[in-house]
Amino acid sequence: MLMMRKLAATICSALLLSPGWLGGTGFTLFAGLVPLLWISDSYDASRRSWWRVFGWALLAFVLWNAATIWWIWLATPVGPFAATIASSCLNMVAFMLYHTVSKKGPKALAYTLLVSGWIATEYWYSIGDFSWPWLLLGNGFSHEIWAVQWYEYTGIFGGTLWVLLGNIFLYEAWRRGRDRRAWLRAAGVIVLPLLVSLAIFFSYRTPDEGSIEVSVVQPNIHDKFASGTAEEQEELLLSLTAQVPQGVDFIVLPETAIPYYRYDEESVRSARPVRAFERLMRLKYPQALLVAGANTAVYYPDEAHPETARRDFNRRDGRSYYDAFNSALAIDSSGVTAIHHKGRLVIGVENTPTWIFKALKFLVIDLGGTVGQLGIGEAGPVFRNRGTAVGPAICYEGLYGDFFGQFVRDGAQAMLISSNDCWWGDTPGHRHLFSIARLRAVEHRRAIARSANTGTSGFIDTRGDVRQKLGWDRRGILTDTMELNSRLTFYTRYGDYLGRIAQLLMGLCLLYYLAYRIKKKNHLIE
Repeated sequence: MLMMRKLAATICSALLLSPGWLGGTGFTLFAGLVPLLWISDSYDASRRSWWRVFGWALLAFVLWNAATIWWIWLATPVGPFAATIASSCLNMVAFMLYHTVSKKGPKALAYTLLVSGWIATEYWYSIGDFSWPWLLLGNGFSHEIWAVQWYEYTGIFGGTLWVLLGNIFLYEAWRRGRDRRAWLRAAGVIVLPLLVSLAIFFSYRTPDEGSIEVSVVQPNIHDKFASGTAEEQEELLLSLTAQVPQGVDFIVLPETAIPYYRYDEESVRSARPVRAFERLMRLKYPQALLVAGANTAVYYPDEAHPETARRDFNRRDGRSYYDAFNSALAIDSSGVTAIHHKGRLVIGVENTPTWIFKALKFLVIDLGGTVGQLGIGEAGPVFRNRGTAVGPAICYEGLYGDFFGQFVRDGAQAMLISSNDCWWGDTPGHRHLFSIARLRAVEHRRAIARSANTGTSGFIDTRGDVRQKLGWDRRGILTDTMELNSRLTFYTRYGDYLGRIAQLLMGLCLLYYLAYRIKKKNHLIE
């Protein structure tokens, strides 16, 4: 009977952790770890008990992953397994450190280690070579944007901190039964940030710095590499772009929109489709800037090239090594004026770190974009048109708050996102990727225009509200006014400082625990 109760608690934990990634509420997160905390408390400090807690916790985190990222299967069967292994292992680090310390050290130290360890491992997952930061707890509130307006001060790690404290105080209140003070403390931890957020939500106004007119194009090509010829895709994009209302300031096309594979950046300005868009801009939109995704290449001398470079054996000019980039091109009536190289790459399909490739060569995660090891760019440059600077983020870059903020620190007054979501089908994947952009809008107080190949295109204002959107399997154009903002939020200025602090605090907790255990073994404390 007790075993069945623990199984039910494990399943309950997974169910409570999942809704925020499936289009539902994120508020269930506040109880998502409570069943696991109860399971941990129900065991003693023995090694056998440690492994039993390990099993229950691992099952809960695996079920959480399975419920929320199953759609990766539509792109590659191995994808969900590889992502689940990575995510679950990091969750286990923090939780099992908590369990270990709670059995052999002060409970307050164990809780502090749970919070700092969880945030630190989320932070490592965001900045490491192997990065798939989908299930960071702070991302779970993308559908309750009114509740996390203070992300402009903390970023999503503030949301993770909120969730962890909520679980700890709620569990302690439940454990103490009718202790009214414990329940009031739990309510305060959850409700007070909500009240602060509501105050910001209803009082926030974008600074009056003018606005721009932007059009986003959604061509609805379900497979960029198999749906018709490159010429047919080019004609479709040109015909759709020609339907954009005149007088707009920016036109946004999806990731890898311009067909044909890999343009040498030394000659990209003379490529046929680029010249076709340049001609369209000159004839119909001379005052606008077109932002379009493309695959480009930068060639290097044979004797000096980065590790990510591959070799073109057909080239004999001493520059046969090249990096292939997933890029965004800025095109106006004079041609290509700037190029941004995607800097946050989808692990496995766009970026396979050398050490991972050697150890896990068989695990290739296909999550979107283009296929193969690509060159790694930086956040920037911003694209400028008629005195307005915009940040041209590409798809996966929208998952990284601090990276996204680099465009803003470089002067972006609004943000544009080009994406290609067709790989995942009509699943929670593309819908949640759009909703995560709402968190970026709040963190940096920048309006966002998003153009998806198919999936969800639309507009988000500086408060995170969705102004317009075009859903799955729709072809069309949306045009809207975007307010400009040049002010930097606290989070934009200091980035993921909570993650950096959590690393330090986690290290201090481990050192304190080590000292505590040494003293106890020497009978210096009771």
